[in-house]
Amino acid sequence: MDTLHPLDSQNARSALVVACAAVGLDPSDAELIRIGSNGVFRLRHQPVVARVTRDVDHLDAVRREIAVSRWLAAGGVPAVRALGVPQPLIAEGRAVTLWESVSDSVEYGTTVELASILRRLHGLELPANFLLPRFDPLPRLSDRIERSAALTAADRRLLDAMTSELSSAYEKLRFELPEGPIHGDANVGNLLRSQTGDAVLSDLDEFSVGPREWDLTLTAMYFERYGWHTEAEYHGFCAGYGWDVMEWTGYGVLADIKELMMVTWLAQGASDGKARQELAQRLDTLRTGEGRKLWKPF
Repeated sequence: MDTLHPLDSQNARSALVVACAAVGLDPSDAELIRIGSNGVFRLRHQPVVARVTRDVDHLDAVRREIAVSRWLAAGGVPAVRALGVPQPLIAEGRAVTLWESVSDSVEYGTTVELASILRRLHGLELPANFLLPRFDPLPRLSDRIERSAALTAADRRLLDAMTSELSSAYEKLRFELPEGPIHGDANVGNLLRSQTGDAVLSDLDEFSVGPREWDLTLTAMYFERYGWHTEAEYHGFCAGYGWDVMEWTGYGVLADIKELMMVTWLAQGASDGKARQELAQRLDTLRTGEGRKLWKPF
């Protein structure tokens, strides 16, 4: 089979049109929300959001995301809901998933609401009808470093060395919380405000079985490293969850791993000026240990 062209607005929309025709939805004038790891569209004629993948190489993961949505619904966790049609749909060599639209506008939940949802999520029993993968962030780091066209040889050497060091440090961690189902990228940017005013968990593609400390690390980092949360917002998060990950001795290792993931994620798609400028700032921070307060959400 011929290699697919990299995902762009045109070929993502083409796949969307084919998938919608298969289930009787109208994709005309669909609004492109973003192109990243997926192409994300909002249909104008039905309250539906569609996600188009780059290829079908990870179809099992896409199927699992649909299963996760239905498992969370059964468990009473407020999260984005997969549309009640057979999916994923395969269209033009890409996988398309369809989701109930949360809201026509983008507004995020609070740290307190995030803490409440994470407590509920972390209290769930593992799903009985499908398997969640084991949490392991490090192979993804190596893959991103290898594939990125935005990194220099010196950048790769730096990131490879950090990955190796953090891999050793991660293996030595002793976690305090019992492991279980985790979101994998829990932060207020993945907590959407619905039209009814409720906070709804989104981006379900990184669910796994792993240390619950991981789901608490990003909110701590956003406060402690970057100043993206206020002290009151972070204290509200800790009070709502009932535990402060920053008081655990392994927090720094998880924070360093997540920070490296944030850099390599940006390196995957740093094609425009703003993204490249932010990537340069983040790489400089990794080299010097300074400048984290200059980081911008991306």
